[in-house]
Amino acid sequence: MSQIIVAQNIYGIILAAENRAIQLDEKGEEIHLKVDRIIPIATHCGLLVTGAAEGTDMGKALRDFIREERMTDVQDIYGASLAFLSTEYEQFMRKKCELLPIDPIHQVSFILAGKTEKDREMPFRLYFLWTKKKLPRLDGDEISYAFSIPRRMGLEFQLNKMAKENAPLKDILKKMKEAMEQLKGRGEVNGPFSFGTITEEGVQLLSP
Repeated sequence: MSQIIVAQNIYGIILAAENRAIQLDEKGEEIHLKVDRIIPIATHCGLLVTGAAEGTDMGKALRDFIREERMTDVQDIYGASLAFLSTEYEQFMRKKCELLPIDPIHQVSFILAGKTEKDREMPFRLYFLWTKKKLPRLDGDEISYAFSIPRRMGLEFQLNKMAKENAPLKDILKKMKEAMEQLKGRGEVNGPFSFGTITEEGVQLLSP
């Protein structure tokens, strides 16, 4: 599974993603693909896609829907995204299961990141949309400070501490970049990587 890392504090949100995916061809053989896992969906809101490559198509469909509805606040977008992506995910899983048995390679989850105007003390929010209960249903949980998929508990501990202390976003970004390079050095990820921020100025995608 490709690596995803997120963290937030009072200043904003940092996003990191490994843009690699594995897809199965008609013979059931693996194909390695490059995908864009960070998808801006509103001026101050972005979506990270984990798992199967088809998740990026779901994410782009959500982006088009959110823009048509002219939603901007992440708390409003969260409810709409959960309903929209649940339908998309159910259709995806039913189609996949007609051809191949359920396998982790087919599964998709999402992290929604963005800004809300409804809470000045906690203006930035992270939500994890995943199959918490029974396939093919999506559920959602709010992320407090930092999260990673696959889970990297040591890194999450460090990022949680930095986020709680409201460290500058540039320091959190540096920690994430260092972590990605360390994982690459150990052969646990391959890259390529992408990074992004969500601040008062909006969503910004960064070069590695």
